Amino acid sequence: MRWKSTALALIFAAAALTGCNDTLDSFDPASVSNKVEQPLPSKILAEMKAKGMDRNSPIAIRILKEEGLLEIWKAKTNGRFEKIKEYEICAWSGRLGPKVKEGDRQAPEGFYPLSPHNLNPNSKYYLAINTGYPNRFDQSNNRNGSNLMIHGACSSSGCYSMTDAQILEIYAFARDAFKGGQQTIQLQAFPFRMTAENMARHRHSEHYPFWEMLKVGYDNFEVTKRPPEVAVCDRKYVFNQQVADGKTLSAAAPCPPMSAPPALQTALASYNAAYAKDYAKALQKFDGKIWYDPSEAERKALVANRRKGHDLAYAPTGSALKAGKLLKIDDVANQSTPNASATAALDQLAEQRQKPPAASAAPTPASAPVTAAVSTPAQPAAVPVPQPNPLAVPAPVQTAETEKKPFWKIWSSQ
Repeated sequence: MRWKSTALALIFAAAALTGCNDTLDSFDPASVSNKVEQPLPSKILAEMKAKGMDRNSPIAIRILKEEGLLEIWKAKTNGRFEKIKEYEICAWSGRLGPKVKEGDRQAPEGFYPLSPHNLNPNSKYYLAINTGYPNRFDQSNNRNGSNLMIHGACSSSGCYSMTDAQILEIYAFARDAFKGGQQTIQLQAFPFRMTAENMARHRHSEHYPFWEMLKVGYDNFEVTKRPPEVAVCDRKYVFNQQVADGKTLSAAAPCPPMSAPPALQTALASYNAAYAKDYAKALQKFDGKIWYDPSEAERKALVANRRKGHDLAYAPTGSALKAGKLLKIDDVANQSTPNASATAALDQLAEQRQKPPAASAAPTPASAPVTAAVSTPAQPAAVPVPQPNPLAVPAPVQTAETEKKPFWKIWSSQ
């Protein structure tokens, strides 16, 4: 019976690692002779074909910090992006919220353009993709930091760390897209999936105005299924905006007159209407309650307790959703000796109440559509998205020599 016990132990250990290493049709990274050119698994390639995706078509990377997920979205032959793979992030440090300064252990949140130069085949963490932090928004707001990566080894000090097997695939997705001619891969890093319920749950956070701004880009992507055109002016992100009279945008200067394509405004209006109803319901659900965002140590403790006694190859930092708590504000305030979680939650509430109104930080230029209070409707499939592409801009007929790409195309068609 000894062999049965050994087999069961091995099965249990393998299952315990599933949360971090969810690659299917995978292999041992140590056995890969050329990690930089390692092809994607055949199962993924078959799924691409079934979804109408070219192997070298453009991709976008989306990170959902609270859910602990990294998603790969890939362009189909019709130009729209669809999710092709999802990975559970093995380790990320800090709490929800943006990175502000060197050494704060925060993982970045925002929109980051990645070029082939961001790929690091010689990383000491197996393979790495530099997020490009700080970007123009970060710099204009005096935020600083360096070497913020998506990498392997499941160890983070401000990075998004994956297992070696996961980063091997993520790197291959990016490499193939660049080989296909994509010049810039958009990395979208969000604190959580920006639904009406999640926004209502986090409404007391000091970071809420910043998240409202990110949400405009999130909504644009949800509606169009194309990475939004991202720019910075007045130290704020703006998305899919056409600037009048050929003017250029400066990150620190006031935003000039600009507008979104009419069809996109129509699509977002429908999206807004669905969101408003969902948000009103969510406010009732969370009335008198505050969400406690767990610390990195609390997330790690949750994993340690669950896997105590098992020698695992990776040490994930755990789920912020599972380690967080929804607390009643009155109960917390009336505790004679509040515990650490309650005290921190009250601190979050106090900080939020001392901030100026959220609208003051929202990226809503006078000529731009107001989309800061938009979120995923309960049934996104029911949202009428105009056809053709709502980002398309009518243009006069041009010759092959003078033809220009639509402003929303962030990749090369070559």
